[in-house]
Amino acid sequence: MRLLHTSDWHVGRTFHGSDTVDALAEVLRELARLVREHRIDAVLVAGDVYDSAMPAGRHVDALTAALADIRAAGAAIVLSSGNHDSAARLGANAGFARAGGLHLSTRALEPESWRVELADEHGPVQVFAVPYLEPVALRASLPEAGIGSQADAMRWAMDAVRASRADHPGRAVVLAHCFAAGIAEPEDDAPRDITAGGLDVVPLTLLDGVDYVALGHIHSRQTLSPAVRYSGAPLHYSFRERSPERGGWLVDLDAAGLASVEWLSLTVPRELSTIRGDLDDLLADASLAGSESHWVRALLTDRLRPVDAMRRLKERWPHAAEVQWLGGEDAPTLDLRARLAKRSGAAVVDDFLVHVRSGVGANEPEAAILREALARASAAEVAQ
Repeated sequence: MRLLHTSDWHVGRTFHGSDTVDALAEVLRELARLVREHRIDAVLVAGDVYDSAMPAGRHVDALTAALADIRAAGAAIVLSSGNHDSAARLGANAGFARAGGLHLSTRALEPESWRVELADEHGPVQVFAVPYLEPVALRASLPEAGIGSQADAMRWAMDAVRASRADHPGRAVVLAHCFAAGIAEPEDDAPRDITAGGLDVVPLTLLDGVDYVALGHIHSRQTLSPAVRYSGAPLHYSFRERSPERGGWLVDLDAAGLASVEWLSLTVPRELSTIRGDLDDLLADASLAGSESHWVRALLTDRLRPVDAMRRLKERWPHAAEVQWLGGEDAPTLDLRARLAKRSGAAVVDDFLVHVRSGVGANEPEAAILREALARASAAEVAQ
């Protein structure tokens, strides 16, 4: 069986305020062409299909067209909800969709609904599309399960998967939308502390026992083990995203299980470029020829902050999206971000409380709430 692992389509997301729907539609049409070219049996989408729980009409139309193209190309589709999706809205009419080869998995509390059985000449393949698991919601609904973190939630989910496998033998694939241990360290401009004490990180050992795990939530491709991978998003949605490549993993299963995994690239409609230097020098730099059509982030090193820098950049780079003034080497030390980056978020917030409460910092219950809130905020930012 041949599967294509994708994730994080984020239909409706903007890039620094610029619309991306047409570019995404173009890329997803190319994905349908890959289905034909490589004779793919099923396309997997591991969460965050939409960028918003309330997608606009044109975003619904864009997704509908993409799914129709993939089905017309000959592949079934197995799709799970992510933390950006409204599970109820995305999963509406799932029963009717299943009859047409579109399998929507959105019911976090109903493990029996996650299983999709596919088949090839070697027999059945059980695909378990685990929706995004929100620990707080699960804890409220399953108080006896002891769920306090993403790791606990995924442990509960994988226990359910293994129980189902006992009744439905065959090769097995899992879709999951989470942070898994072993992800590469974020780039310099991304948050360093994404766990805040271990919250929201799933150990790889919890994912053992199946032939392949298709992960979503990280927007750049990563290989955590031969059988556990992130595909990343089909478009760039942030300058923080590590890999320039966009695409998906072509997963081949033979009679014994995982046979091979190969990267299939998708066209990048607009490349990312980061340029650095004094504004006037950048505008005149011949070595930057060819980057005018890119999304551009400019890191300015002028001694004094340039006036109207973005307008001037757009005269050469119409798609300039971000500008940061770093200051020259002898500029005054004004970069508060650099100083704060050396301290944890909890320490910064505690200092603020000390300042506004006349020397009284966070007590232990407040500190616990802060740690969980900061963990969620950091996790959301890294997923961009």
